[in-house]
Amino acid sequence: MEQQRTEATESLLVRQGNDNLVYNEENGGLGDGGSVAVSDVTTILGLSTFVAACISFGSGCAVGYSSPTESSIVEDLGLSVAEFSVFGSILSIGALLGSAVSGKITDLLGRKLTMWILNLFYIGGWLAIAFTKSPWLLDLGRLSLGFTIGTFTYLMPVYISEITTKSVRGRFSVIPSLTFGWGISFMYVVGSFVSWRTLALIATIPGLLQLLPLFFIPESPRWVAKVGRDKELEDVLLCLRGNKADIFNEAAEIKDYVESLKSFSKEGILEIFQKKLWLE
Repeated sequence: MEQQRTEATESLLVRQGNDNLVYNEENGGLGDGGSVAVSDVTTILGLSTFVAACISFGSGCAVGYSSPTESSIVEDLGLSVAEFSVFGSILSIGALLGSAVSGKITDLLGRKLTMWILNLFYIGGWLAIAFTKSPWLLDLGRLSLGFTIGTFTYLMPVYISEITTKSVRGRFSVIPSLTFGWGISFMYVVGSFVSWRTLALIATIPGLLQLLPLFFIPESPRWVAKVGRDKELEDVLLCLRGNKADIFNEAAEIKDYVESLKSFSKEGILEIFQKKLWLE
């Protein structure tokens, strides 16, 4: 009976192009390695993570920019302390606006298209700062950067968690945080040796590095499933896991997850405060 159960379990794990099963004799069945080998890290996954790292690095550059450039900007543009304070703090206002709409934007447009649009905001913001001759354009560029940071802060962890497998998700998820800190440090170091306009142009490099990879990275498989594009879901998973990978289980899991989301109540968070809850 035990042998029949084991054989049935093994047959369910046989996948196209793979016949490599790991059997755990101590447990009398299949161990953690029993599933068919699927590549956790592929070239496309690495490229997608590189894009996320560039975005986070650029966000760090925006945060760290104002500190090493304060005296030179004030001197060149003749800003008062109050005017530079506005320049420094308006980044936070843009980030608040970006955070407020980040969920709606990424769900409506998709993760990849949102990256495209925000990358244009990012590069445009730095160019506005680099070539400005007036305080209002300086502030507008800084506001644009803040908006991209607020949206990217939500988008990047979501995108990475949706494109990675469970076994590497934690390791990949720390990359945006690391590169964000590196971006801040980069501004502090390089800003001590170059002018503030040159530093702004240097800060466009992370955005420019994303332009070509954005043509090749896939959309999030969970977002694709959410909007009902099932055929594209399979193509996206094969792109991320490898052309010969068996993506049947993962595709089914994603579809089940999307269906479970649809069953949730559509009431907003304010409904929590409008209903009276009584504890007995």
